[in-house]
Amino acid sequence: MRIPITGVGAVASIGRDSTEVFTSLCAGRSGLGAMRGFDPSRFTAGRLYEIDDRTGPAPDRTLRATGFLLDAVGQAAAGAGLGEDLSGIPVLVGTGLRELRSAELWWRDSAAFGADRLHFGTALRERFGAADTHTISNACSASLYALALGADLLNLGEADTVIVAGVDSITESMFGLADRVQPTPPTAVRTLDANRQGTILGDGAAAVVLRREDLDWPGGRLWGRLRGVGLTCDAKHPTAPDRDWVAATIRQAHAHAGVSPRDIDLVMLHGTGTPLNDLVEAQAYAEVFGEAASGPVMTGIKSMTGHTSGSSSLLSLVVALQVMATGKVPPILGLTDPIPEADGFRLVRDAEAKHEVSLAEVHGFGFGGINAVAIVEAP
Repeated sequence: MRIPITGVGAVASIGRDSTEVFTSLCAGRSGLGAMRGFDPSRFTAGRLYEIDDRTGPAPDRTLRATGFLLDAVGQAAAGAGLGEDLSGIPVLVGTGLRELRSAELWWRDSAAFGADRLHFGTALRERFGAADTHTISNACSASLYALALGADLLNLGEADTVIVAGVDSITESMFGLADRVQPTPPTAVRTLDANRQGTILGDGAAAVVLRREDLDWPGGRLWGRLRGVGLTCDAKHPTAPDRDWVAATIRQAHAHAGVSPRDIDLVMLHGTGTPLNDLVEAQAYAEVFGEAASGPVMTGIKSMTGHTSGSSSLLSLVVALQVMATGKVPPILGLTDPIPEADGFRLVRDAEAKHEVSLAEVHGFGFGGINAVAIVEAP
């Protein structure tokens, strides 16, 4: 499998397009700030990685996730030379929560919101004429599951072009859940650090355009090629990851891509900054890579974007493509004392690193053991 990626888009707390997001990451700029959308008196924590798009006297508004999605898809489509007419092109959206925040505002505050806006198909049809839209709600690996489906559609000849996206906005119920299970609020996301305290949520969206290799493209830039996606769903625990299944997902991705651990130049960590997730990810990686574990450079973006849920893994993939294009690897902020399980890993810390990357591995692991790993190569 070598599927061209000809357009990218991204929106996060640190930037409103993929270039601005990547520039902020390389500069070590964090999007963490005082919470703006919710009543702080209801919660222990008070800081989030929010996109600053709210105006007017009301603290929050409906359809923010939909707006982020339309921005990211529009960027990717424009970059690929597709323009605004996406009729006949499948649009696959990975998400954890869809428009749940809008439903919360409708239920509690009587905000205007219709049931037809719960899914993203209505807005995608209105903006782009997209009629073939699908939503994949697979927790934090949702956008890589959407990526795998997009690759299948192309390989089976069911489509010539596919747009894959991921999006989530922070919901009050999800924030409240995190607030209750983290009684001491983390001050930042500290991926793989011995003193990590937990994760912090963020708003975000990302999109990529996939094309069949044997067809002419309408325009755009060849960012890279998708080599393979590994997927597992172990359902062993509602929230806790399983080391064996995470390792199996990495191995499956390598098998689909036809690569070995020694071929990988960059690993984009899922890196939530939670005690168990970081531990399991490090152990599974070390198990699969063995003596090659010290080879790839490793980084993660959640220390600056927060955990953007269903969009997080595709956002990491877009960053991996930017790394390939520039030779710049953004750092992990707040990583001062790596956990023993990460001993020997080539972690990028404190400041951006220079590294030529030909093959990158992108991790996405979600609640319920919904695991995904993607392999992408430079153009």
